[in-house]
Amino acid sequence: MGSTGMTSAADRGADGERRNVLDAVGVVVLGACATWPLITAAARGGRPEGVLLAVLAVAAGCAAGRIGGAILPVAAPCAAALAGTALTVTVPHLAPGPHIDAPLGRVGATAAVLTLSAGAACCAAWASPVPSVRLALRLLAAGTAVTAAALDSITGCVACAAVLLCSLAAGRMPHRGAGIAGLAGAAALVTGLTWAVAANAVPDGLAASLEGQLTPHRVLLWRDAVHMVEGDPTLGVGPGRFGELSTTATQSLLSDGRPHSAPLQQAAEQGLPGLILLAAAFGWALHALWRTARPTPVALTAGAALTALAAIACVGNALSFTAVTAGAGLLAGMATARPLAEEVHEPATDADPRGDRLAQ
Repeated sequence: MGSTGMTSAADRGADGERRNVLDAVGVVVLGACATWPLITAAARGGRPEGVLLAVLAVAAGCAAGRIGGAILPVAAPCAAALAGTALTVTVPHLAPGPHIDAPLGRVGATAAVLTLSAGAACCAAWASPVPSVRLALRLLAAGTAVTAAALDSITGCVACAAVLLCSLAAGRMPHRGAGIAGLAGAAALVTGLTWAVAANAVPDGLAASLEGQLTPHRVLLWRDAVHMVEGDPTLGVGPGRFGELSTTATQSLLSDGRPHSAPLQQAAEQGLPGLILLAAAFGWALHALWRTARPTPVALTAGAALTALAAIACVGNALSFTAVTAGAGLLAGMATARPLAEEVHEPATDADPRGDRLAQ
């Protein structure tokens, strides 16, 4: 008994040390994401305030999620899901200004917040040991898809449904490593396809089909972003300067000054280092979910929601809204929190709560 207690204490100490290292890496990544736009703004001009606000929102959301997830592992994500759904219903666009909707629907804050709400509801379901509560929370997640459809957000409806299905599938996965790798691959695939369309590097037939879905205006914005990257791949044109330098944006009455693609905006305004930092932040989030002590279904569900958000951000302006960046940090924080009470799971339905965490 004494030996077992000493081993458990050593395991907890080692796990805490790895957690501290992972948190330190996250601080460094977010710090770099905040520092680089200041450097590019000093060199090229521009307004880095928007990027700094986004980084602050992610950090604040993650901290709040860690606290809420530790104290109330079921109630906190449930409340977040309800709040996100209520926000999209009461404030459909979440911010004033022009919106490029058709034909994908509101590829922006509405789709993103509802996707994060679905992920939070599914995480709360997996955190609860009560079957009836799990069912109710999964119905709440399904309700977010219905809400997205009612708000004419096709992308949001599809993303919410995908998160719910991935969450249900996660309950049958004994190892989380393959799932996390698959999510990373999916995000990379969507980003690569977006860049290929912008660079006119896809076959003509596929290009015509995608352009019809994305709208020619959006594709022209993307191509302007690629031209800016080619002009200065190191520093870009400066944060917040895309709208004033894009020919397509200046000639459009409906433009909001953004290319409606997070990776292309990062590359255009902050150069390839900015794009690398954005990818590093996403990679850190997935790595934190891989190493979290939370059950595998919770980690994979949160990862699926964040990956869906990444896909939405590739073809929309989702990350331009503080509600979205704060919500992403909140979900990641709740999914990587360490609950004060030991979580209880049903062996008949849940996978190994630790998944394939590295051997202690």
